[in-house]
Amino acid sequence: VQLQASGGGLVQPGGSLRLSCSVSGRPFSHYAVGWFRQAPGKERDLVAVITGSGDVKKYADSVKGRFAISRDNVKNTAYLQMDSLKPEDTALYYCAARWTSSTRTSYLRSVDYNYWGQGTQVTVSS
Repeated sequence: VQLQASGGGLVQPGGSLRLSCSVSGRPFSHYAVGWFRQAPGKERDLVAVITGSGDVKKYADSVKGRFAISRDNVKNTAYLQMDSLKPEDTALYYCAARWTSSTRTSYLRSVDYNYWGQGTQVTVSS
């Protein structure tokens, strides 16, 4: 299974970006997806996760109300819409996936995921 993350870039504080994660695994609806981020010198942290069905979404407290995770099971792609970006959101963002027999199960830990994308850099700076 291969993941391809894209959409990162340089944005001013208060701006928006949308990250995309294309997943080669089929059927895509049986892959739970997570977005994680890692800033220099820090651990890789959870940002948001979504179940295969897309009906359960969970977020880190630091991004609640600003970020939105979604997925399109026809396009085999997951998204992370990031609004009201802050300098502390600056990090390398990774998407991850794992196969699950239940389309309604979410996973919150990075160790729960066995497929990872290459990361896309998000820099929030004026």
